[in-house]
Amino acid sequence: MDQKANPPRSRYTRRSTAEQVTLGIDLSGKTVLITGCNSGLGFETARVLASRGARIIGAARTLEKAQTAARKIDGEVVPVACELSELDSVAACADGVSSMNQPLDVVICNAGIMALPELQQKYGLEMQFLTNHLGHFVLVNRLLDRVKQAPAGRIVMVSSLGHYTSVPGGINFNNLSGEKNYVPFTFYGQSKLANLLMSNELSRKLRGSNATSNAIHPGIIMTPLMRNIGSLRSTLASLASWPVSRSVEQGAATQCYVATSPGLEGFSGHYFADCNPARMSAHAQNAELAVRLWKVSEELAADYL
Repeated sequence: MDQKANPPRSRYTRRSTAEQVTLGIDLSGKTVLITGCNSGLGFETARVLASRGARIIGAARTLEKAQTAARKIDGEVVPVACELSELDSVAACADGVSSMNQPLDVVICNAGIMALPELQQKYGLEMQFLTNHLGHFVLVNRLLDRVKQAPAGRIVMVSSLGHYTSVPGGINFNNLSGEKNYVPFTFYGQSKLANLLMSNELSRKLRGSNATSNAIHPGIIMTPLMRNIGSLRSTLASLASWPVSRSVEQGAATQCYVATSPGLEGFSGHYFADCNPARMSAHAQNAELAVRLWKVSEELAADYL
């Protein structure tokens, strides 16, 4: 499938909810994998798409958390464990999903962590880059064949307006450990830029198939993701000019819209906010940066791909 150039604008706004943007859409017979299904936007997305008939594969950091979420949702929900900062867990999750031997109509890369107050590392990588980007990179690549098996598979990457506040140069490949000049929200921005660059490069790699990849900004919503910002003056200053009066129901709307809207079939490599096409930063539009990030990510995750 060739990429289409300009996604249509919708009638929805930042006040629209996930239920409103999926009203009348029948997802019966479709399978949707969602990371971070146990709280916040992930839970609301799983709840709404299950109510439209989708079979949900709900991934959380532990099987217990996923099972607890599944019990609260009306509809078919298969709970799975996926700790994105543990690449063995990510690989095991992907293998378990693949062993279900069915196409994946939608993969929503929703889970993430934000603005860790102190530098944390694993595998020699800064934790936000590892969790938000590399964990999803492994998950998506291991499941890509299942997405391609769907009639019109969609990958939806939850990025953020925060991708505008990344490190100088966009991605600092010489400091993925975060050991030099760690700034919580700036490194969060780097991870969210990585999400967007990954989606853009993936869309190019999917040309000729029926699958698509798009990224979204959900809005600023007080969910568990925001647990670390209270003591971060710089973060609060950055957020001060952003619209924050948005509910979880409204915050989940854009990813539900991009995952399900019939009008977006065939559109790939785009970035959405408020259920409409949005402008990316200059770094996000840098195809060479996206190619380099993909190559480096393959090298970092070589044992898990």
